[in-house]
Amino acid sequence: MKQIAILSGKGGTGKTTLVASFAALAAGDCAIADCDVDAPDLHLILKPEIKERMEFTGSKTAHIDTEKCTCCGVCEDACRFDAIENCEIDPFVCEGCGVCAYVCPEKAIQLEDTISGYAFISNTRFGPLSHAELKIAEEASGKLVTLVRNNALEIAEQEKKDLILIDGSPGIGCPVIASLTGVNLALVITEPTQSGLHDLERVLDLTEHFKVQATVCINKHDINTEMTEQIQSFCEAKGVDVAGRIPFDPIVTAAMVEGKTVIEFKDSSVTEAIKQIWDQITKPFGHNFLS
Repeated sequence: MKQIAILSGKGGTGKTTLVASFAALAAGDCAIADCDVDAPDLHLILKPEIKERMEFTGSKTAHIDTEKCTCCGVCEDACRFDAIENCEIDPFVCEGCGVCAYVCPEKAIQLEDTISGYAFISNTRFGPLSHAELKIAEEASGKLVTLVRNNALEIAEQEKKDLILIDGSPGIGCPVIASLTGVNLALVITEPTQSGLHDLERVLDLTEHFKVQATVCINKHDINTEMTEQIQSFCEAKGVDVAGRIPFDPIVTAAMVEGKTVIEFKDSSVTEAIKQIWDQITKPFGHNFLS
C-alpha cells in the first residue's frame, strides 16, 4: 500500500485544489483521505455521499455529581482555567486536566468523554473518501487525523486500492505530523514569496526528521520569477526534487466556483502542469494513471 501526502506550510497555497485534481486523474484507482480536520474543504469539490458517520471522543470534560458535592470550593480554587464557579463547571472552558477530580475531598467529580467531532466514510465521483470534522474550539485534531488515515487504509484494503492520496493539514503541528508519518512521499506545495520559502523550509525539515521522501511543487510560479528561482536553488541545495511548477490562471477560481476540479473544468496550461506533476510523483510507485 503506497501513500502520498500533499502538504503546505500554510493554508491557501492551493493544496486542496491540487489534491482534488489528482483525485480526478486517478479516476477511482485510489482512496482519498482529507486530513485537514480543523478546516476541511475537500468535500466542497468532491461532494461526498456519506455512507458511515462515527463519533470522535478526543477530549474529556469534568462533571460534578451534585448529590455528592458539598460546595466546599476546593475544586474552584484549584482550577487554573477558571472553569468552575458556584459548584458548576463550564464545559466550554474546562480543559479536562483532572485537577478538580484529584483534589475533591468528596470524590464528586469525574472526567467523562466528550464528542469532539465526527469521522465519515463516503463515496465520491472519484472513489472512496475518508474525512472528518472537528467541532469548534476542540483539540486532539492529531488523534482525529489518525482515525481518518486508519479509515482510509481500511477502505483501500477492502476496495483493493493500492494508493492512498492524503490532503494533509497545513503547517507543522500535530495534525501535520499525524498526516505525514509513514507515508511513502510528501509533495509540499509552496508559493514564490519570502514567507512561502520560509514555510517550505519548515515543512522540509519536518519530512527530513521523519525520514519521509519529499518533493516540491511551486504554485503560481510566474507571479514572482525571481523568488521561484530562489526556491528552486534552495531545493537543489537541500537535495530535494521540484516535481513541477504551476502557472497562475483565473480558471482555477472559475473551476472552484463551479464546484469542479481544474482537470474537469477546462484544458489549459494549469491542467497540463498538474498532469505532469501527477505523472512525476506516481511513476516511482509503478502507477501510470495517464496512460
